[in-house]
Amino acid sequence: MARRKRKTGRISVFRGREAKLNGAIFQILALKGPLTIYEVYKEVKASRHLKHTKYTNVNRRVRALESSSYVERAGTRETQAGFKATLYQLSTRGYLALMLNQINIETILQKADKTTILSLLAALSAAK
Repeated sequence: MARRKRKTGRISVFRGREAKLNGAIFQILALKGPLTIYEVYKEVKASRHLKHTKYTNVNRRVRALESSSYVERAGTRETQAGFKATLYQLSTRGYLALMLNQINIETILQKADKTTILSLLAALSAAK
């Protein structure tokens, strides 16, 4: 029987059933900037491993990420049909979650200098 990958040290938004779609949404919004939900859906469908994803799932995920403040509204844009569509972008919390998901803690400890470590300690102690 194969062993499971370790789940410790992962941020909750990148765990569970919706982790793959959340990661794709984060990557798309980080690279492309503010987009409507339909534009995010088109980008998700273009990816090979999520090509069978439905629009309703992307819509639900973006709105859930907005309610947990990983994604924020960036304005509106008029669509071809004449309606106003809301633009969404990653918030600072979303960018931090994306970076923490990609960086290993061990790498931070090895490459950080003394002032960076002290500022990280101050920020972590203030968060308690």
